[in-house]
Amino acid sequence: MTEYDSRSRDRLQKPGPHCNSEGTIQYLLIAEKQILHSISTRAPLPQILNNVCSALDCQVGNVVSLISLQDDDASDLASIARDAKIFGLHIFHSARVVAENGEALGSLEMYCCFRRSPSRREIQWIERAMCLAAIAIHRNNERNKEVHEGADHHNTCCFPENRPVRGRVLEWPVSVN
Repeated sequence: MTEYDSRSRDRLQKPGPHCNSEGTIQYLLIAEKQILHSISTRAPLPQILNNVCSALDCQVGNVVSLISLQDDDASDLASIARDAKIFGLHIFHSARVVAENGEALGSLEMYCCFRRSPSRREIQWIERAMCLAAIAIHRNNERNKEVHEGADHHNTCCFPENRPVRGRVLEWPVSVN
């Protein structure tokens, strides 16, 4: 199982919007604002995806969500589905997380204690959560790509890295006489 598959205990201790607070819209806006802030401050991707799943689980109620990345091990995902079945959970919703350009970024799996399909309103929440997940994953992939390209450039460069100079810089004498 990858770090993206596990739920963090930290999210339970972090203050945030409560599932039983008044106003569905207010809750969604607060949760979305916190997630967008996490994305913009480059919080770790597993933390962001856990927050997306937590907000979605809380909003829909009686579900457990999991966002997995495109390159996650298929055997781990199959194991999760088997475990869910063993614990009496049924698939509630399953969808691909896709970037604006159509690139598959991952998938969203949602499990429920009883067989049912999402309502229209729940589908809207799910789509919004998948959009947030797509933004976070895409931004993380871009950041990793930049870091990787920077490492390649650094390794091929024949000059040492520019370092800040401490103290004064001495000038070369014009003549040696």
